[in-house]
Amino acid sequence: MPGFERFGDLEREELQDVLDNGVLMRYGFDGMRNGHWKAKALENELKKTLESNYVQLVSNGTSAVSVALASAGVGAGDEVIMPTFTFVASFEAILLLGAIPILVDIDATLGLDAKAVEAAITPKTKAVMVVQMCGSMANMNALLQVCNTHDLLLVEDACQAIGGRYNNKPLGSIGDLGCFSFDFVKTVTCGEGGAIITNNKEYYTNADHFSDHGHDHIGSDRGAESHPFLGYNFRISELHAAVGLAQIKRLPEFLEVQKKNYTILRDALSEISEVTFRTVPEGGEESYAFLNFFLPDLETSRKTIVNFKDYGIDVCWNYYDNNWHYVRKWNHLKDAKSLFPLSKEIKDSLSLLSEKTFTQSDHYIGRNISCLIKLSWTEEEVKLRAQKMKEAILKAL
Repeated sequence: MPGFERFGDLEREELQDVLDNGVLMRYGFDGMRNGHWKAKALENELKKTLESNYVQLVSNGTSAVSVALASAGVGAGDEVIMPTFTFVASFEAILLLGAIPILVDIDATLGLDAKAVEAAITPKTKAVMVVQMCGSMANMNALLQVCNTHDLLLVEDACQAIGGRYNNKPLGSIGDLGCFSFDFVKTVTCGEGGAIITNNKEYYTNADHFSDHGHDHIGSDRGAESHPFLGYNFRISELHAAVGLAQIKRLPEFLEVQKKNYTILRDALSEISEVTFRTVPEGGEESYAFLNFFLPDLETSRKTIVNFKDYGIDVCWNYYDNNWHYVRKWNHLKDAKSLFPLSKEIKDSLSLLSEKTFTQSDHYIGRNISCLIKLSWTEEEVKLRAQKMKEAILKAL
């Protein structure tokens, strides 16, 4: 991760094919495109890779979450339970629909704690959104049980975890709907792009229409298509899809490199007794896009991050002090700073959020360090990096 580190001839060939063909839009212009359909081809590849019956490409991962929720009927006034550790896009995608984000604690998986989810359920709860952060997964069996017991939708945000698996199923394919991002820093990149996967035909049809102004996509005359319901523009372009089409074919190659580099680093850090690693639920296998480990306390984690910088170790973070990925510094959300008026229900909920503490989440995020695994490293570079990381951690301890 990220896939742009491995751009090559295949990506160039797919892009050049679109430019030679001249049709950059995924819909229509049938006569001009001479049978070239990059978005359709990428959707077919994703069906195979993600072992799902239906795939709908969209413009990015954030829109994938909004479209997925909307396709299952989540909207104004509905509560969607989500984790305290994710990217700001998670609550943005919920708020876009007029729904209410309900934040709850994570556990040692760095994913949603099923007990915290169950405690947060109210009559307004419509969905649970689990976020498979940093290439691994929450305890999916426990979350499935909670959702089945309470008849709730389970939406799986696997934007950072393509290639991971749980009980021999691809991450993203376990819930009712799965969401992916193909932005510039993902393992598979389109530059900008996203996808929704599902085995529910109704959700897929809704997503297909909703993401393209409500067009029903029946027939070959785009101007004659009807609009069964309101929709919006979340389309991907053929140029972006072309890059993704090349990249998805290379996913096994990327995963192999990630696992090799991850293993070298983890084996080295395992020699330090004070270092422990995130919990991967039984039956799960990470995508190896990130290495996540815990130190004894927040102070040691902060010292380690400073030492990493001194040792020239990049792409490692302690998210406790990060304002993109952890609730502690999401002041714009807590203070309901919106350009457009928010509903009273949303504002009331966010006012409660500003007063709430997440002691359990702080316990894990404060001690956690997350390191991106690059595809461009040589084996010698990874081994040297591992040695420097050990020295930096021991110095902090």
